[in-house]
Amino acid sequence: MSGWNGGYVTDISYTAGWYPTQSPMMMALACQLCSVAVPMPRPEDPIRLLELGCGQGFGAMVQAASNPNWQVTAVDFNPAHIAAAREWAAEAGLTNITFIEADLATLAEDPASRDIPEADFVTLHGVWSWVPKSVQDGIVRLLRDKVRSGGTVHISYNALPAWGPAMGMQRLLREAGRRLAWRSDRQGDQGLAVVQALLAADARQLQRSPFAKALLNGLHAAPSSYLAHEYMNEHWQPCFMADVAAALSDAKLEWVGSSQLTENFPTLTLTDAQRAVADRFEDPVMRELVKDMCLDRSLRHDVFVRGARRVDNATRDAALMDVTIGLNIHPDELPATVDVPAGQAEFNAAFYRPIVQAASVAPARTGDLLNLPEVEGRRDNPAELLGMLIGVNLAFPVLRPGADPHPAAMRFNLVSARRLARSESLNRLVGAASGRTGAGVQASVLDLLVLDWLRDGQTDIEDLLRLISPAPVDAHTVRDALNHSLHRRMPILHRAGVY
Repeated sequence: MSGWNGGYVTDISYTAGWYPTQSPMMMALACQLCSVAVPMPRPEDPIRLLELGCGQGFGAMVQAASNPNWQVTAVDFNPAHIAAAREWAAEAGLTNITFIEADLATLAEDPASRDIPEADFVTLHGVWSWVPKSVQDGIVRLLRDKVRSGGTVHISYNALPAWGPAMGMQRLLREAGRRLAWRSDRQGDQGLAVVQALLAADARQLQRSPFAKALLNGLHAAPSSYLAHEYMNEHWQPCFMADVAAALSDAKLEWVGSSQLTENFPTLTLTDAQRAVADRFEDPVMRELVKDMCLDRSLRHDVFVRGARRVDNATRDAALMDVTIGLNIHPDELPATVDVPAGQAEFNAAFYRPIVQAASVAPARTGDLLNLPEVEGRRDNPAELLGMLIGVNLAFPVLRPGADPHPAAMRFNLVSARRLARSESLNRLVGAASGRTGAGVQASVLDLLVLDWLRDGQTDIEDLLRLISPAPVDAHTVRDALNHSLHRRMPILHRAGVY
């Protein structure tokens, strides 16, 4: 790869994706859990959201469709991505999103940057550790110019030291793939085959790394486009959190916490002995280095604020009590325990089950849920409730609890269902736009197709089965998936205001 792409994969497009960690609702909630005064967006706030490295723009469009009063700007340097995103947005009738084709290394100095409004929230997912330093420096200059005072930035990147034992695996995958194929997707497939063959041949540097073996076990079903964009870029380089924080400090950005909410709780991430070491330090960046030494945290989702204002626990808790949540599971699916880095966290049934039952009827305010008479346990710790339920994806924040399904979101979901069904597997999680939640809600491509089917007034599941899976060999599996979507996911999406 050479020329305008600067060593970045451009011969194939990246997959469409939505990630809850990129949501302004999740960024603000992470800040509040960490006692930093970033208010949750209010229903009519004219939020300005900027996404850098948007790919085909699906995540940015989910936010725009969910919030017609927001102004969303999305930037990518790949003209194929921007062309596809503009076409998709036009088909969905989205008028509050702007796509810009630009090189992040030079955008801050480009006249085109004048049209980018000062941002309340910025997100960069899958960019920082895949691009050269010249692009990282350009990103910092742009953030310095475009993040308002009090603005919040989410950035994800491949993290050290977790990636250290697998860096040889990535290098082998990339170098082998480049010598065996021409197109990037085929390079990824060929490179992965070589790594897997070498693992089977007892290569010591692969066998000795549980992290590398776990990665390989998860890659056998990964799309070729993911392999290419994750592993085949010339400037792929994992980062220490301290180095990212130092770079972003030039834009007056201060690290606050993680938009993967459970990672903000030391008791969930570190053992007692590990916390004793971390607690020797007042510097939060140093505590994060200790934490990263204890975890297999390969991808960090860090949240930074330009002008972080610390608040006391009482002020934090008062704000968290006002957060409204909806349930992302059927109440019968509440687990007894969940795996966390420090071991297992228990869901005390006497405390959580009444809360989950109430939230399964309709979105509810945290303070009201904690005041339910059936709840047994501490009622004065909204941080734990929100961190656990939302952090392990059992619930989601809700921006406009009483809002009807919004036409912009429903049209976007309809267009997305028909587009994604042509290119993605039906069980892939992508997300559905919702004006009620003000963000995406977990949904598979199959769920989006079922939504489309219900909107058309269809009632016969066998008709949809024949449409989706004409091959009889797949009928039983697909019928089970359809029944799960209809009877489990659709009620959740309905309560979330998706339809």
